[in-house]
Amino acid sequence: MSDLPKNYQWMTQRFGTVLTAHQDLGKALYEAGPLDKKTAQLIKLAAAAATGSEGGVHSHIKRALGAGASKDEIYHTLILLSSSVGFSNAAAAVSWARDILDD
Repeated sequence: MSDLPKNYQWMTQRFGTVLTAHQDLGKALYEAGPLDKKTAQLIKLAAAAATGSEGGVHSHIKRALGAGASKDEIYHTLILLSSSVGFSNAAAAVSWARDILDD
């Protein structure tokens, strides 16, 4: 668990039952439909970027990579947001993506 963000670790210790319920909901949502894990993670990445969640972008990039997404698919997902959430917001998300993908 030490590789998880410190705030998430703290929340797990303090509100363990809530985090478990949240994780169970997430699992049920994935299993509720036909989308594969990669597509679902790219959608969640787009949502995190659209809401300005840097931590969410970092997390969903890692999850998307784990589900088989390529760097190009991740960058394309983010740049597609330009016409919906504005270029500056999409550029910020690309910058956050580079934190993970340029290592």
